[in-house]
Amino acid sequence: MLHLAKNIPGARGLAPDQPAAQQTLEKRVADLNARYRHHSATAVMQGALQETGNIALVSSFGAESVVLLHMAAVIDPATPVLFVDTELLFTETLVYQQEVSERLGLRNLRIIRAKDIAEKDPYGALRFSDTDACCALRKTAPLQNALEGYEGWITGRKRFQAGSRAALDFFEIEDTENGPTGRIKINPLAHWAPEDVRVYMDENRLPRHPLVAKGYPSIGCAPCTSPVQEGEDPRAGRWRNQSKEECGIHVVDGQFIRTGANS
Repeated sequence: MLHLAKNIPGARGLAPDQPAAQQTLEKRVADLNARYRHHSATAVMQGALQETGNIALVSSFGAESVVLLHMAAVIDPATPVLFVDTELLFTETLVYQQEVSERLGLRNLRIIRAKDIAEKDPYGALRFSDTDACCALRKTAPLQNALEGYEGWITGRKRFQAGSRAALDFFEIEDTENGPTGRIKINPLAHWAPEDVRVYMDENRLPRHPLVAKGYPSIGCAPCTSPVQEGEDPRAGRWRNQSKEECGIHVVDGQFIRTGANS
């Protein structure tokens, strides 16, 4: 049986004076990675969804999101799916989200939106002066609030997507700008190559995000996403001409991932 953090006293919201709980969580993650090292993505997904407590799948309904969504729908269509609508997404993403949800029969889709945008970014101009603050307001903070009560969550990250993800494993401790949360992140597709994604989508006849055909292999908010040129990393079109590589949902040692970090 696959166990996450729910049986670790004090695991959620770890404080600096809780080293024992942190060490226990680190050992649990190491044990999980050792156990599942040679297992398939489906096995990792099935173990997480069927043999644990509260687990959510966080999905952007982006370029490759349909793979994990399909796996979850096959294993348990009632899996909680958290979708953060930043209110700056491409119209194509919103339409695609509805299409995929209906086609796969997802029964527990939860659309997350920030409640304080009108107060903190009334004119939608924050992205021009501080992209980190914009991501925190519209995406990171709402997701952290939505994840309260969950023991872990599933992501679609893969090693090939960027240098900062090159060492990604199946299981990791969730870190934030404010430190570890006590939750575990599960990355079933960590070891997949682009060809694996393509084959899975073809074999299961899954719909593509319409922007992929227009040169967008990674899709975020419309103002901060551009097409990618041949030879670039799939995420090169995110926050182009900035050092920023991640929105802040995924951090390393409490720090935002910048260009050149962890590569």
